[in-house]
Amino acid sequence: MTYRIAPSILSANFARLGEEVDNVLKSGADIVHFDVMDNHYVPNLTIGPLVCEALRKHGVTAPIDVHLMVKPVDRIVPDFARAGATYITFHPEASEHIDRSIALIREAGCKPGLVFNPATPLDVLEWTLDKIDMVLLMSVNPGFGGQKFIPHVLDKARQVRRMIDARKLDVSLEIDGGVGPANIREVAQAGVDTFVAGSAVFGAGKDGDPQRYNSIIAALRAELAKA
Repeated sequence: MTYRIAPSILSANFARLGEEVDNVLKSGADIVHFDVMDNHYVPNLTIGPLVCEALRKHGVTAPIDVHLMVKPVDRIVPDFARAGATYITFHPEASEHIDRSIALIREAGCKPGLVFNPATPLDVLEWTLDKIDMVLLMSVNPGFGGQKFIPHVLDKARQVRRMIDARKLDVSLEIDGGVGPANIREVAQAGVDTFVAGSAVFGAGKDGDPQRYNSIIAALRAELAKA
């Protein structure tokens, strides 16, 4: 299995965001993760398409993984597609018509995915798994960075991995929330292949030394090698 590390810019220094993203990618990160919050679906307000567009204009070519914690979903999808998103994932309960939202993302030229909160059932995957490119499991409740990992999400990860493998689908299984060197191996062993790490990665460079990113991403890779 190929493992991918996706630092969330929610924990980055926004005063020098382009430089921060450049540094984590140079240190071996694979994907840039966007946490988009609307102060409606979740109790926080973060970033919009202009930030995505700015990073593309800055020269970022890595995949950008946009996690929409917004309601309604469909209005903002075309804006992020034009801004350069690669993946656009959303919460099923935030869409009035899940199939329509998936199709809208695909038609806009992006890869669609569904996101499930820790206590949200996976039932909708029975009817949508073959239409999406990513399943994102939240291992914290959405809204804020720096929360502790919720262990029972590993059971959900195993369930989703079984579903993907049984259907022989090329669908990424991503996890977001409280992931770091201490638990990433266990998460990988549950079938996850893509790991959002915000505080663990960007927090390591808060002293202004970009070399710290090399150390933390190397530590994550070392644990993944043991999975």
